[in-house]
Amino acid sequence: MIPIQLPPRPILLFDDECGVCRRIARWVRRSALLETGQSSVIVRPIGGDPDALRALNPKLDIWTAYATIHLLMPDGSMKLGGEAIAEVLRNLRGAKWFAWSFAIRIFGVRPFQMLLNLAYAILAAVRPIFGCESCGTPSLWVKPIHWMFNWRKIGSSPPPHFTPLSTGR
Repeated sequence: MIPIQLPPRPILLFDDECGVCRRIARWVRRSALLETGQSSVIVRPIGGDPDALRALNPKLDIWTAYATIHLLMPDGSMKLGGEAIAEVLRNLRGAKWFAWSFAIRIFGVRPFQMLLNLAYAILAAVRPIFGCESCGTPSLWVKPIHWMFNWRKIGSSPPPHFTPLSTGR
């Protein structure tokens, strides 16, 4: 399969079945609009066609794209997770004032990028709590929070932990 010619702007791939991803993609679309009417970042849903994704980049796997945010750069490289978010922020007019901080190195370490990577890892872990079925099931440390969210939904009651004596067997 021959890769297609990439546009001169980054392409943000997002899971269109995930409510969290859709909200973030909507925000990026609005924030990326330039005065010319063009967008500084192309926002594209992953969809269900693995071949279409591989046409963008042969190394792109649909299941990995569902699990982690991907940003395809104009040079053909890919950025994932927190690195992708930092690059998106660098391309948004309203975020450029602080996006430079992700490149700061202190003793060879990028502390602000590390914090962004951690924040993305936490967001990726809690996405299933907000009802995203395509993101999978919550990880072990998130399951108690997931149970609390589901239990607190209107009209639901907690699962029974005991049988009252009044029911009698």
